Amino acid sequence: MSGITDEQITLYVRANIGSFHEKRLEALNELKLSNLLRRKNPYLFRSKNLVVAADLIKSLLDAHLSSQEETLFGDFLEGLAIYVAETVHGGLKSSATGIDLEFLKDNARYIVSIKSGPNWGNSSQVAKMKADFRTAARVIRQGNAGTNVIAVNGCCYGRDTKPDKGDYFKYCGQEFWELISNDAEFYTRIVEPLGHNAKIRNDAFNENYGAVINRLSSEFAHNFCDKSGAIDWSKFVAFSSAKGRSPRLKSLAI
Repeated sequence: MSGITDEQITLYVRANIGSFHEKRLEALNELKLSNLLRRKNPYLFRSKNLVVAADLIKSLLDAHLSSQEETLFGDFLEGLAIYVAETVHGGLKSSATGIDLEFLKDNARYIVSIKSGPNWGNSSQVAKMKADFRTAARVIRQGNAGTNVIAVNGCCYGRDTKPDKGDYFKYCGQEFWELISNDAEFYTRIVEPLGHNAKIRNDAFNENYGAVINRLSSEFAHNFCDKSGAIDWSKFVAFSSAKGRSPRLKSLAI
């Protein structure tokens, strides 16, 4: 088995981290007020006593971006994990439903479902993952009944103090990266390369972020503030929660 060098890690990150930043910026610039308002709980934001439209929009946008960025960066980390396993173990991206990665190690066939962090799903989603593990293992053993198949839920960060779940293992953070890299310190080796061009990328994002807040705040005030300028919370709640189709938002006069 080969290892993976710092140079290989750096080259992979530099070649692929830009995609995360580009998708993040693209999603920000394409965001529509109607979609933002429908995706967040209006009662929660009312409880915070937000009275300035721009403050409300900033809170809504930050909550939206936080969950969206977790998904986008999770996609990047999944790609990195597959690259590491390919380099170290000759692994490959799996074609099996619900399985992201397959590789051979210590005379066992590992099938891996990769998640960003340990708290990724409810009981139904975990049950679906376990069913996917059983199906994939059954297909593998049809070709070779004696194959030792080990199912792993690999989480890119966090920890789980009881990784043995009976019919699969849940390895998080250091344990997961060590499994696929054969290096107990690998989880720290990837930190520095992730900062490649981060300041330049974030400066561009922040400039667009300010413009988007201004745009959405103006649209929100035009649609959900009364003549005095106060937020009409009943109208806001009705837009996201009333029966039937949501009304179209009024366009700003040009």
